[in-house]
Amino acid sequence: MTIIVFGLVVVYVAGVWKFWKGFYRTNFQRTLPNRLSLALLWPALLLTNRSYRQNFRKALKG
Repeated sequence: MTIIVFGLVVVYVAGVWKFWKGFYRTNFQRTLPNRLSLALLWPALLLTNRSYRQNFRKALKG
């Protein structure tokens, strides 16, 4: 059980880090609060928002 939780935490942190580093490739407004909230909420937004999915893919390319 703990290995699964650890794996999920690693995936979450990796997603935050990759999005944060590639944020300049997206179409989002470049403000710190916007960048922070979009990076931290990436799992929920990825599942629910088509535009965010497209921008997330842009951010991860590089």
